[in-house]
Amino acid sequence: MAAFNEHGEQVGIVFQTASPFDTPRLISELIRWVSEQRELKLCHPLLITAVFVVVFLEIHPFQDGNGRISRALTTLMLLQAGYAYVPYSSLESVIEMNKEAYYLALRQTQGTIRTDAPNWQPWLVFFLRALAEQVRRLEKKVEREKLVLAALPELSLQIVEFAREHGRVTIGEAIKLTSTSRNTLKQHFRSLVERGHLNQHGSGRGVWYELR
Repeated sequence: MAAFNEHGEQVGIVFQTASPFDTPRLISELIRWVSEQRELKLCHPLLITAVFVVVFLEIHPFQDGNGRISRALTTLMLLQAGYAYVPYSSLESVIEMNKEAYYLALRQTQGTIRTDAPNWQPWLVFFLRALAEQVRRLEKKVEREKLVLAALPELSLQIVEFAREHGRVTIGEAIKLTSTSRNTLKQHFRSLVERGHLNQHGSGRGVWYELR
């Protein structure tokens, strides 16, 4: 991977990525290593994921988009390891806010991966801190939502919870759920849309709502 100055001129090599000839073999070895580590269960899933990501980026298998793909694979591996929270808080935004530290940690580790003594520490520290920040952001988001929902009338709260559980809600479903009149429910739905809790789709008898 090359470094460029403000004029677009190459000024050096940050680290050497795998050649097209070596890429299939290295990716196969990496996937096999992950499978073996998962079976052995001697290494924590977060460490397995962290090592996979930094080696994947060091191999650099695609012409473009390796960073975005690595974040998608990170989410997949964390979900497979039981970290169900990851789709609800953006790791991408955490990295965007810490781009300089991200690239520094990558360079410090990737430059040693193919040596006899790889230095995993810079990347592991950054990766685990990024995950911790991802969790903190989600906790703040949940706390804010709790405060907002606590201020809702009980009937509105039932509607929101039904929409969260089923992905969508109609006035007809709300009538069955709450045994409340259509006119009363319409007022609650209107209020939830105006306050930013629900999005409305369609109109008339075909109208339905989902969480915003």
